[in-house]
Amino acid sequence: MKLLEGLKSEVFNDRKALHLIPEPGFEEHKTATYIMSQLDALGISYERTGQTGIVAWIHGVAPTKTLAFRTDMDGLSVNEESDYPEHSVHPSFMHACGHDGHMAMMLGLARLLARPEVKVIDNIVMIFQPAEEGPGGAQVLVEEGLIERHKIDEIYGIHVFPAVMEGKVGLCPGPMMAMTGEFDIDIQAKSAHGAMPHTGTDGIVIASDVVTKLQSIVSRNINPIKPAVLTIGRMEAGERRNVIAGKARLEGTIRAFDKEVFYQLKSRIAEMLVGIEASYGVKIEVVFRDMYPPVVNDQRLFNEFITHHIDECVVIEPQMISEDFSYYQERIPGLFYFIGTYNEEKGYVYPLHNSRFNFDDSILMHGLRTYYNILIYKDSIQI
Repeated sequence: MKLLEGLKSEVFNDRKALHLIPEPGFEEHKTATYIMSQLDALGISYERTGQTGIVAWIHGVAPTKTLAFRTDMDGLSVNEESDYPEHSVHPSFMHACGHDGHMAMMLGLARLLARPEVKVIDNIVMIFQPAEEGPGGAQVLVEEGLIERHKIDEIYGIHVFPAVMEGKVGLCPGPMMAMTGEFDIDIQAKSAHGAMPHTGTDGIVIASDVVTKLQSIVSRNINPIKPAVLTIGRMEAGERRNVIAGKARLEGTIRAFDKEVFYQLKSRIAEMLVGIEASYGVKIEVVFRDMYPPVVNDQRLFNEFITHHIDECVVIEPQMISEDFSYYQERIPGLFYFIGTYNEEKGYVYPLHNSRFNFDDSILMHGLRTYYNILIYKDSIQI
């Protein structure tokens, strides 16, 4: 591992530089410029894709397959309050989901492969993908023909994760992260004076009934051995305390690991709203927005990985969060895994997307080592 240790300072510096400049999805211009400058210095070929994305590659000397590794690039609209020494210089934006670390690991892989003592046997593709947080940069890259253009056979992705202990790798076979979608429900009721409720149709009462009835879908319509989530996270209604609300709006999310369950959730929401609409004599409209498919880890890749990382792996329960890495997995075998960051003694306890989220730089080398191990046991590089 001496070879990897020699890359530590550069990997740490990459994170520092990238942490300073978080940018929203498809606007990662400074980020892309930095990444390209490092690839240029290493003499690694690359192309631009997905507006601000970058795909770099190294052709092997005797390739039998093409392995791809993917990192995300975008930051979040969060005011930074972490104790990381290099705070974001972009007001109201922060790398609160660890994408600065992901990119540093990927640049570490590029630096490793560019070393003269490393013989690259198979074709290696490194994907710097924009807009993971939304609206889904992976889908754009896939639709632009990334997989076919580079003849990619399998793909790997990393995410730092504070629900897994520092020093451990968390993953599971099959469904690991949920398919997710959003919905908006607009209720057109009838306003009236609060002292004369019989002359109106109360949007708040109807909205409350909608919330109560929709909660029965998961408990009474979905097979109990198939996990699902239906959450109403926001309600907006009313103008004054003494006025019957003439309209109401509900905003929610649905999540499931099984696509059939996901579409069943949507179907039952729509059916229930038709009945509620008729019972109150009002107009109810619902708009669904399907987002990311489920992340489903390939069984063969999982078995290979856990065999070669047995001492550090923790098989975790599937997570109801989502990830657009799933778009690659719909086309080719893929493996997604978490690099644990939780360390109570050091204060690394805050969740993803929190303004205080941070992690120890040492986990960057942990992630890089997993990349290295994959390439070694795949016989894709020789040292």
